[in-house]
Amino acid sequence: MKEYDFVVVGSGIAGLTFALKAAKHGSVAVITKRKGADSNTAWAQGGIACVTSDEDSFELHVRDTLEAGAGLCDEAAVRTIVTEGPERIRELVEFGLRFDEREVAGHRAFDLGKEGGHSKRRVLHVQDLTGKEIETTLLRELDRQAHVGLLENHMAVDLITAGKLGFATEDRCLGVYVLDEKTGEVETIRSDRIVLATGGCGKVYLYTTNPDIATGDGVAMAWRAGAVIANMEFIQFHPTCLFHAKAKSFLISEAVRGEGGILRNSRGEDFMPRYHPRGSLAPRDIVARAIDAEIKRFGAKCVFLDIADKPPEFLQERFPHIYQTCLQFGIDMSKQPIPVVPAAHYQCGGIKTDVNGATSLPGLYAIGEVGCTGLHGANRLASNSLLEGLVVAHRAVEASIRELPPKHLAKKISLPEWQSGDVHDVDELVVIYHNWDEIRRLMWDYVGIVRTDKRLQRASARLRNLQREIHDFYWNFKVSVDLLELRNLATVAALIVDSALSRKESRGLHFTLDHPEIYDQQYKQDTLLSRI
Repeated sequence: MKEYDFVVVGSGIAGLTFALKAAKHGSVAVITKRKGADSNTAWAQGGIACVTSDEDSFELHVRDTLEAGAGLCDEAAVRTIVTEGPERIRELVEFGLRFDEREVAGHRAFDLGKEGGHSKRRVLHVQDLTGKEIETTLLRELDRQAHVGLLENHMAVDLITAGKLGFATEDRCLGVYVLDEKTGEVETIRSDRIVLATGGCGKVYLYTTNPDIATGDGVAMAWRAGAVIANMEFIQFHPTCLFHAKAKSFLISEAVRGEGGILRNSRGEDFMPRYHPRGSLAPRDIVARAIDAEIKRFGAKCVFLDIADKPPEFLQERFPHIYQTCLQFGIDMSKQPIPVVPAAHYQCGGIKTDVNGATSLPGLYAIGEVGCTGLHGANRLASNSLLEGLVVAHRAVEASIRELPPKHLAKKISLPEWQSGDVHDVDELVVIYHNWDEIRRLMWDYVGIVRTDKRLQRASARLRNLQREIHDFYWNFKVSVDLLELRNLATVAALIVDSALSRKESRGLHFTLDHPEIYDQQYKQDTLLSRI
């Protein structure tokens, strides 16, 4: 059995930031089911929203965030994250990250982008590869740390808690079971501080901007361990994913619209002013629903993002990755509009935490997209997510150091080794792949951008059957990454559906034709789910 002072599950901006800072206080293990650089962070194009300009203010950033969140943001959490952001950005710069700059009145200043829902330019970026540069910078720093172990190709299976071991005085997290993907063995890792930084659950939908790793693992594990889950009905669909038969999950950054890109329907009409005063820079939930409506209105397959009036030199310098990728698919964005469709993008709910990342289960923390601090409310303001990951990771280190487990639940308790029982290798992988595909299709068809009670009830009924099948499969065969991911996908899909069924109104990202109004008196509160 391995033992660490801190265990971090996930290697995105939140997990790596936590690991770097926790390494000053003890031994750290970072568990990641692929390579260290495989994370949602690495796919983030736009940047980090942070107040760094004299033309901007904390109050404006707070106001924009609250407005986007449609009444469900925790204002105290919003203010904390917004006001502590500049110091966390300064630390990134000290690590060697170089955000894009420009000449302003004879001196160098950050070249700030503007995205939907923002009243000012406040998005720091590195061209259109911000997330990848952040990931590279943090991994480089992590490699310099003597007290951090990066366990690649390891997948967390389940949390070990005092409650599961039969203790009644206080339930808390004591460790985690982890599958070594190379050996096929499940290891037991002990720690009094487990930090889930596993990102989101985009792969629960058929079409997503997320990488293949985004299977909701952290939320599913926390749910099984008894932690409170919040607001899972609020799944953000990014309005502009590249629509091309050979393109997989390629995002066209909102920054393209921030630099003047216009959304046009199949007739070439600038349709967004009909839906919102900010036109193509309206909040994401509004833009995604508008695109969905225009596609259905004309029976089209997509809409188009037009920025062809900008000089090619500007587009190549500002969006080199997007420009070159589009060219690979035969689209020259300097001469023609880019075909785009909405796709599942960001999980605004998650494991319920405070602004320090602490969950309802002592010893367990959740940071980044997997956690629900109250920053995003019913709809995330663009580019707030990376900021949240930085700030909450920093606060979680400080909070976890202060927390000590009760003496009778200290490290003297022996943790049981993983028991696989009389199980066999999976004989037909096609069953796993079929169930995976069915979950993603039914979520896209029944629990998408526009919902109804009947669609949600159909999804619920089918998911109950699928979960029974997967449960039997799980206990009769040896665990594998494919099987674990399928189990987690089914769990998260069910949490999304149950949350959506319980909210009989339309707020933020949750829009239902059966309940199109907002009902503050009854529903201006978090949707909370717990097994306990």
